[in-house]
Amino acid sequence: MADQNTSLVNDVKRPGGVVLSAPSPAHQPGVLTDMATAHGLPERNPFLSSDIYGVTHVNPAQQNSIPYRIPLRVRIVDLGALNPVWGGPVNNATYSSAMPGYFWSVATDRVALIDARDGRWEMVADIDLPGAARRSQEALRQIVDFEYRDIDSAEAHLKTILGNEPGTVLPAGVYSLVSNKDLVYCNADTTVSAIGLVDRADVSRGLEVKAQFDTATIIPPSSVMGEEPRVGLVGMNMTYDGHVVVGALNGVSVIDAALTKGQFVSFGDDNQMATNSLAVDAGGGIYVATGSKTPRRPGVMRKLVWTGERLSADPVDGAWTAEYDGGDWPPAIKAGTGTGSTPTLMGFGEGEDKLVLITDGSNRMKLVAFWRDEIPTDARAVEGALSPRIAHQIPVRAGISEERPWLQSEQTIIVLGTGAFVVNNLIEEGHPDRIIDVLTVGPVHAPPRGVEKIVWNQTDRRFYSAWARGDVVSVSMVPLASSGAGAVFVNGYSPEDGWEVTGLDWETGKTVARTIFGQDNKGNGAYAILQFLANGDMLFNSIVGPFRIPAV
Repeated sequence: MADQNTSLVNDVKRPGGVVLSAPSPAHQPGVLTDMATAHGLPERNPFLSSDIYGVTHVNPAQQNSIPYRIPLRVRIVDLGALNPVWGGPVNNATYSSAMPGYFWSVATDRVALIDARDGRWEMVADIDLPGAARRSQEALRQIVDFEYRDIDSAEAHLKTILGNEPGTVLPAGVYSLVSNKDLVYCNADTTVSAIGLVDRADVSRGLEVKAQFDTATIIPPSSVMGEEPRVGLVGMNMTYDGHVVVGALNGVSVIDAALTKGQFVSFGDDNQMATNSLAVDAGGGIYVATGSKTPRRPGVMRKLVWTGERLSADPVDGAWTAEYDGGDWPPAIKAGTGTGSTPTLMGFGEGEDKLVLITDGSNRMKLVAFWRDEIPTDARAVEGALSPRIAHQIPVRAGISEERPWLQSEQTIIVLGTGAFVVNNLIEEGHPDRIIDVLTVGPVHAPPRGVEKIVWNQTDRRFYSAWARGDVVSVSMVPLASSGAGAVFVNGYSPEDGWEVTGLDWETGKTVARTIFGQDNKGNGAYAILQFLANGDMLFNSIVGPFRIPAV
């Protein structure tokens, strides 16, 4: 094997003999490509802390792509030798602070401020996430130190630590954002909290809850499968005038930044529910997708509009709805019969098609694009589409057999320029509790395989497949693309090498980087987002908290 710290300028064999291809010259480390720097990026939201990592899924358009230069190499990293900022068991994302050099970590149990200046990764202060139960470091260690061999012992072990329903730790802290005033907006149960520093001039004084809003005062309860109705929060974003957008199972609310008042718009159909977050554009558009509670019934893609004074579902204000194909209840990882992806926006420059993308709910999914604004007068009808608003849809094949009954994603579509990257997260068996499931897929159950890059052709106004890899594993972590590296990164597992982050060349799909964690379960980024810092360091949101992994 080549030196672990050598960039892949030549083909390098990984353990097991699989060849890693060198990146093309345009994608060498340190060379900033122009794939997404000249087009495809949303307007900066001035009310967020940053245009990168100010909100879950990187930016308001939910694209999960960044411009940073990232070294491409093969290496083995011992996470046991590094210190995380503790939290969990899900640490969905780490957010940019409005203070240069600082970051905010939001977990399912706490919020922490991190000093990342000059290569540091040190917790300044943390605070319990209001409405959630903090897990001790010892409890988090017990989660990852366990050897997951079979589902029964895994279930018993996790219930001992997390209670009889481990999955109920979700969705607390999963979707959050940071404002330009350095306030972290996050939720647990029905409460949205704004958390900030006691004294911004003296970070050592710690954190406090600045404001709270109980969404149960405006959102009516609903149920998924006939259980006791409750208010379920499933997403968060920010409008371009600084209002907090909160997604619920049954509708969307907009709340002022001071958390004093809010509005709610119902989906108006008790058989539809949202299971993912929402995208926002600079014109007040709010994009949210719902799936049917009845298997094999259509889901609905929606655009609501924040006018600056009211949240509207009225077509007069530009709002619309469009049906898309649904499927069956999945056996693992993914929830619901509709899309598993948060809507992702593509196209922002002059002359670019303005689209919103999802994967649909078909058991073998399709990538679907909807016109965001007015449907062009020359738009063609798409065969088999349930709505004229569908610009195009294409089956995702991801390099796996057509005989496999499931090919579905639980992850946001990764958008970089006109390219869209999708993954298969489905296996044929799993555990109904999502935390037990996400911790056993890989070590216990054979992990899902299959990824594909699909490109929007603006001349033909249709998708085509650029490349697919049926051998690549992406378990549950949200991938991330980098125009600076010319690569997209996934978190997978193999029996031979354990957990790893794999980098694929954005243009060819060839493997160009591997960070191998081994069998250490800290290498499982359960439901979290892969991230990198501006200097190329990896920010790995592990089960026990985010790690900073030096680029060199």
